[in-house]
Amino acid sequence: MSEHEHLSADDHPADRARPSGTGRLVTGVAWALLLIGLWLWGREVTDVRPGISAPATGDMAAVGRPPGVELPPALRPLGKALPQRVDVPELGIQAPVVARGLDGQGAIDPPPFDQAGVVGWYAAGASPGAAGTALMVGHVDTETRPAVFYKISAMKPGETVRVVRDDGKIAEFTVDDVQVVTRDHFDAQQAYGPRRTGRAELRLITCGGTFDRATRSYTANVIVSAYLTGTGL
Repeated sequence: MSEHEHLSADDHPADRARPSGTGRLVTGVAWALLLIGLWLWGREVTDVRPGISAPATGDMAAVGRPPGVELPPALRPLGKALPQRVDVPELGIQAPVVARGLDGQGAIDPPPFDQAGVVGWYAAGASPGAAGTALMVGHVDTETRPAVFYKISAMKPGETVRVVRDDGKIAEFTVDDVQVVTRDHFDAQQAYGPRRTGRAELRLITCGGTFDRATRSYTANVIVSAYLTGTGL
């Protein structure tokens, strides 16, 4: 996400960071509204500063699984707990996590731009490591520099994302898919819905695609999908 970008359905200002019923899965009407908000965000044109461009390019493409890469079996989901930090060893990312909610239009507000190194977690959804799909969003850049999720389009299936939780456990996720989804063909259910029922899944989301200088916007969203495969202390 760029400085002028507005995520739909994943984050919210700090004053609404801890909604009541923390950790409950979004169901029924709430889930439908979330998907609508995500769909609107996916089609949204995002302003960015010239000179900053996302590393991801492409139309609608999945990186896919490289030949010979065998992914580990899914681990049984953990209980609910609040995420505190996201670590991506391959990219050198160690970022604090803040809880976010929906804005007035059903969209996810990312963390403020003075917190471009912070990851936002959709707190009304699943906890990372618990059953369901946990959604995490981050900026791709600011006016002057790359932001926390600038490099996530370079991730590959088999790589690791770790989430430190407030119960003392570390939820270890294995990446199984990386997509660059164009805003013209955005499908929120496909992008953010669970891939397999009963698993603990994780999505890392930011802006990507090509940088259109005419509209000063990114053309796509980068979506990294992962699932729980281990725990640590």
